[in-house]
Amino acid sequence: MLAVLTGGGTAGHINPALALAEELQSRGWQVKYAGTPQGVEARLVPQAGIEFTAFEASGFNRSKPWTLLTGMLSIRKSSAKAKRWLSEIGANVVVGFGGYVSIPVAYAAEELGIPVVIHEQNSVMGMANKELSKKAARTCLTYAVAAEGTHAANVVVTGNPVRRQVMESTRAEGREMLGVPEDNVMLLVTGGSLGARHINQGMIALKQRLLEYPNLSVVHITGPKEYDAVVEQMVLTPEQQQRWQLIGYQDQMGKCMAAADCIVSRAGATSLAEISARGIPALLVPFPFATNDHQTTNAQSYVAAGCAFMMPDDQVESEEFQNKVCQLIEDADLRESMTQAALAQKTESAAARLAEAVVEVARS
Repeated sequence: MLAVLTGGGTAGHINPALALAEELQSRGWQVKYAGTPQGVEARLVPQAGIEFTAFEASGFNRSKPWTLLTGMLSIRKSSAKAKRWLSEIGANVVVGFGGYVSIPVAYAAEELGIPVVIHEQNSVMGMANKELSKKAARTCLTYAVAAEGTHAANVVVTGNPVRRQVMESTRAEGREMLGVPEDNVMLLVTGGSLGARHINQGMIALKQRLLEYPNLSVVHITGPKEYDAVVEQMVLTPEQQQRWQLIGYQDQMGKCMAAADCIVSRAGATSLAEISARGIPALLVPFPFATNDHQTTNAQSYVAAGCAFMMPDDQVESEEFQNKVCQLIEDADLRESMTQAALAQKTESAAARLAEAVVEVARS
């Protein structure tokens, strides 16, 4: 059996696709990927050892009406190309993860009678998935609320798949990599791959208070563009640097999460899925300018389940933010409660649930 996965634009679309690919391959399936030539998928997918085929696709800018026409022409051209390609390789199912490139590939599959499954990572459905969900054989969601206001058919909540490298990392491996003592409480701070200025400033304001905890280790991933400024403002002594690590970028997040006792993080789909799968007590700071403020909606359902605290971005430099961070550090019972609530979401098995939906559709 051959599954074609498609999606592009951000790692938030690509990572769950790669997690599904791992699960399908473990079941003996072949997997190929369709993405854009310039997107991050063109780098990440081949790195994962999956055959990659590029298709042009573009959206439109509401302030530039003519881009609607050019976008439609691009989709039509790529759909014809995808139709020939899907016929040649004998695909059994197409799984779309969002991004404009999934539209022509899914359209081509529909014309050929190949079933289409879509997966939405966020709590607010993206434009491509919203369009494709109308005819999809199965619409798989991370959050049930994502189906609201859409015409999605055949809906099933699977959760957001997490790659095995995140799940297979151990606490011992992470602590050895980071040089964190086993008996220390470790706070991981991350604003995503680009960093988050407000989170960084909030942590800088917490410096003296946190360093008063004798058994606390802070691993603070600033983002590459923020690193120099944060180092300059923190003014950590060599002794303090042993307990408060400033890192510009970290490509071993699985090990970092495995080592962490608690985390301050954005609430993007991939970050939240990884936090949930690992059961890490969290203080979430949603990025306020995400499309339709979907990070806030992502976080709200997670907080309601007792898995985390949430703080608006514009309040990160407040005393309330500082108190919540300290509460996570001080209260072991609270951390245990959040961990159990997170593990109850069963995010670690989301890839398997999504794979079951794909297999069922392909064989029906």
